[in-house]
Amino acid sequence: MSRIGKVPIPVPPGVTVEIDGNAVRVKGPKGELSRELSDEITVRLEGQTLVVTRPSDAPRHRALHGLTRTLVANMVEGVTKGFEKRLELVGVGYRAARQGEKLVLTVGYSHPVEIVPPQGIEFQVPAANAVVVQGADREQVGEIAARIHRVRPPEPYQGKGIRYQGEHVRRKVGKTGKK
Repeated sequence: MSRIGKVPIPVPPGVTVEIDGNAVRVKGPKGELSRELSDEITVRLEGQTLVVTRPSDAPRHRALHGLTRTLVANMVEGVTKGFEKRLELVGVGYRAARQGEKLVLTVGYSHPVEIVPPQGIEFQVPAANAVVVQGADREQVGEIAARIHRVRPPEPYQGKGIRYQGEHVRRKVGKTGKK
């Protein structure tokens, strides 16, 4: 049996879960998330826990079991605590600022790059060279953080660019002069 899939998901107080066939809707203090799950996997609410079960030990069902349990657990965690990704801007003159809801990045192009957050995502700029992406949907937070990262990925020679906090950039040795 899947080790991840068989672990029940505790539902904290203040969170409501509605299961309608293969659709799961979770409401909490940080928002509301809903998702269509595979109809081969069953999600049941038993008291204050969610239990995910599979019909057989077929490889497809085993894979869907752990995936479904993780997706539902992320929904519950997202509406209670939320998720965040932190990014750092490394480079001379590289900075970030908020204009209303938009994020404006100055990262060495001839123009500033503006990123408009989708519904449910919020940007914070604690410092001129740091950006925090926050939201209830883990998948959406990671996608928006990846989109910001792609604006100017870190380059290997000087290390300049936008990187995730704690990301290690492998540095290369530059060219040497002629003798």
